[in-house]
Amino acid sequence: MKKYIDLKSSNDYSDLQEAGQIIRSGGLILFPTETVYGLGANGLDEVAVKKIFEAKGRSSDNPLILHISDKEMLNDIATDISEIEHKLMDAFWPGPFTIILNRKPVVPNIVTASLDTVGIRMPSNEIANKLIAYSGVPIAAPSANISGKPSGTNISDIFDELSDKVDCIIDGGSTDVGLESTVVKVIDGVPTILRPGKITPEDIKIVVGQVKIDKHVFSKLEDGEKVLSPGMKYKHYAPNSKCVLVYSDNNDLLINKVNEISSSYKTPLILSTTENVSKYENKLVIDIGSKYNLDEIAQNIFTDLRKVDKFKPDIVIIEGVKQEGLGLAIMNRLVRACSHNYIEI
Repeated sequence: MKKYIDLKSSNDYSDLQEAGQIIRSGGLILFPTETVYGLGANGLDEVAVKKIFEAKGRSSDNPLILHISDKEMLNDIATDISEIEHKLMDAFWPGPFTIILNRKPVVPNIVTASLDTVGIRMPSNEIANKLIAYSGVPIAAPSANISGKPSGTNISDIFDELSDKVDCIIDGGSTDVGLESTVVKVIDGVPTILRPGKITPEDIKIVVGQVKIDKHVFSKLEDGEKVLSPGMKYKHYAPNSKCVLVYSDNNDLLINKVNEISSSYKTPLILSTTENVSKYENKLVIDIGSKYNLDEIAQNIFTDLRKVDKFKPDIVIIEGVKQEGLGLAIMNRLVRACSHNYIEI
């Protein structure tokens, strides 16, 4: 029987020492972070890391993030760290922030998709941090889900698809943020967001004075372009049903467009902000949270996307949010969930 560690209402982390041994021995673990659940293995063990790709059905050209527990571990795997990179790490670690740095040879090619760089993050979730510390090695961990599906923010959402593929499950309850970490690479001295998350462009600008957003946050990679960060290339976060994302600054226009689209389908389903749920009469609606509380939407969105397939709709129409602050990350995930099928009015 696989190891199951229930820490939903306990702060007795002694069992994590055994979990750390599983990591050191080349095993796979489902574990919580403050962002989403991770599917983790020893990031310095090529054979162990290969199990992650096999369990998820993940393409080998999609790099992984290494999770560390302290700066000493950072020095083992990264080199030539600039002053601005140190500033960013000092400001946002531990936390939902990944920075892409030059890697040392000890990091296997399978982790980085043969790039000379590697994404590194120090989680603030205590369970994750202690697991890494007990393991004594960086943990390579993409989001816990079958590739293409919504990321897991609680064990119940991902148990059926991954429980038979891992050696240990650590249940820490629902994650706090609900979206994967912000990924940043410093390019020509300017922090560039490759994947938006809880740490916003506004947050980064306060620390270093400038920030850019990579064009691929809302567009597809061209053929031959390298994947510099998870979440850049492939269809992600998607239900089985066809999805369309709709946004307008004018709420009446938004509602009218959603109703117009839904009228063309037999079994439409609408993912609506709380304020608009009552506007879609006689329609199947899932409340994703208040448009005035983006933290709530971020926490709910992956679970809500997973609910969709239970209803087998012929179209899923999703209300978008304004692309600022955390809204940038929410819209990035929703655009990819909809395969870039996006209407802005």
